Amino acid sequence: MTIETSSPAETEAVAAELAVRLEPGDVVLVSGELGSGKTTFVRGACRALGVESVVTSPTYTVGQVYAGSDGREIAHLDLYRIDSLAGEDPALLDDYLTPERIGFVEWPAPGEPSIERATARVRIDHAGGDRRVLHVT
Repeated sequence: MTIETSSPAETEAVAAELAVRLEPGDVVLVSGELGSGKTTFVRGACRALGVESVVTSPTYTVGQVYAGSDGREIAHLDLYRIDSLAGEDPALLDDYLTPERIGFVEWPAPGEPSIERATARVRIDHAGGDRRVLHVT
């Protein structure tokens, strides 16, 4: 599915539509260029899952776990600063992407071979100004 949005709010709305279909254990891989709206997408999904706290990119911390309003946990990872998982703790992904959590992974390429439960893949492309093209598979 390909969807064009023309504002951050529209990008968040697309994410919300996807999020309501997710179950614990599902993982969504979110890729795109710098500034394309990956964190905006994850924020929209988190809001739909009941997260009320601030949702920011965990680029420097690798991951963050949020509590949804219904008690579900949502994991948000950003692998931008990781070239390969070869030199990382083998449990890095497992610490966040558990069967009890819904997970979102920005810049997933380094971890993709190790992520077995990818339910959806989202690629976000710049389309000029605030417009974005979202490819959801």
